[in-house]
Amino acid sequence: MPELPEDSGRRPLRALATHQKTQHTQRSVYPDSQQQARQTQNTRHAVRPNSSQKTEREPASRAADIAQTGVIAALYAALTLLTLTLLGGLAFGPVQFRLSEAVCVLALFTRNAIPGLAIGCALANLIGIALNGSGALGLLDVFGGSAATFLGAWWCWRMRSRVGLALLGPVVANAIIVSAYLPILLAAAGFYTIPFTEISLAQSYLTMYLFGVVALGLGEALVVYALGWPLQAALRRTPLFSQRAEAG
Repeated sequence: MPELPEDSGRRPLRALATHQKTQHTQRSVYPDSQQQARQTQNTRHAVRPNSSQKTEREPASRAADIAQTGVIAALYAALTLLTLTLLGGLAFGPVQFRLSEAVCVLALFTRNAIPGLAIGCALANLIGIALNGSGALGLLDVFGGSAATFLGAWWCWRMRSRVGLALLGPVVANAIIVSAYLPILLAAAGFYTIPFTEISLAQSYLTMYLFGVVALGLGEALVVYALGWPLQAALRRTPLFSQRAEAG
């Protein structure tokens, strides 16, 4: 009988071992598809936030925003009426010094101040119609003054990182917008000449407009920078407003 090579009996064993090793490698590299799908699904559940918790937070956040807007509106209206009580015509006249304009700096801390200040201005001007008897023409101040306050507050919020530039928004908005209808309100209130001058109001709309830009602009700047700037600086030192300023 011919002699077999010495390793002929070992070849099947080697082939079997190599096949088992290959299968083990494939199983380790390519895991079971169902197990992989379960792992992926578990990961998604872990990352996805709880929808019920998110639903609970959203109404609470909206309620807080509405409440904050209402408080700011009430504060602005109350300070305007206080100005009317203490300073008389300086709350609504051709030369204005509204203490309420100082709280425009709240727009540096929260976007809710934008609608809040506009609503407060509308409320104050509506009350002014009742107190001054300006009638339907007073609605010009309700809509025009609210629009100026809204734009000024929006500018404050957009430029909140640069306080000096941000506070310029209410000054420019009031000077340009309110001065546009001021001659009409003055004529309805019985003014026949531009205040502090002998220039006829009826024949000099452009002159009256320029007077309003200067007079209202100076009054607004005095309130916003002399009162509002120290106010916002003081608010930044309080815990609540300092956190808002950092978040903004």
